[in-house]
Amino acid sequence: MGVIIGAAFGKIVDSLVKDVLMPPLGLLLGGIHFSNLFIPLGEGDFPTIAAAREAGVATLNYGTFIQAMVDFTIIAFAIFLVIRLMNRLRRREDAKAAESALEPTPSEAILLLREIRDSLKK
Repeated sequence: MGVIIGAAFGKIVDSLVKDVLMPPLGLLLGGIHFSNLFIPLGEGDFPTIAAAREAGVATLNYGTFIQAMVDFTIIAFAIFLVIRLMNRLRRREDAKAAESALEPTPSEAILLLREIRDSLKK
């Protein structure tokens, strides 16, 4: 179940990065499309990665790497927040358990005396 949720979360983050975060960031940096940032490792000048691949030229796709790093950062931050929340909840449970452990349990003699007292009140 966790793998399915993780895969779905990864797709959501991927879409968030590609479709929501990177376009405005590229616009702020002068109209750069990160998915098209690459260095051809062969002869020629190519406007897109697809054109370079069509020509059979190997490329170093550093724009795709930047997108992957942003994806990783978002997922790592989300996991950090989930673990932090789980630790807070665990600390609260531990504090409640410690409080209940501090309350002394009455001995059998005291319980018997209380029972006798209650029966005499009636």
